[in-house]
Amino acid sequence: MTMDRSLKVQAGAIKTRNVLTRAERIARLKEIDRFDPEANIVGMAKTRVPKVSLKRKKKVKKEDDAK
Repeated sequence: MTMDRSLKVQAGAIKTRNVLTRAERIARLKEIDRFDPEANIVGMAKTRVPKVSLKRKKKVKKEDDAK
């Protein structure tokens, strides 16, 4: 069976998630040295979601050398 065109996700339509999974959150806390393995997992510290911004290349204006 084929998937309907309206249900397919295009590559440009993927957005960043604003919630991390528990494993991602633990990995992030280990990176910033705030993870405590003895602490309760329910009261885990909050982490900021890293935002990825794509920098656009600036257009280079062509100069006329013939003038």
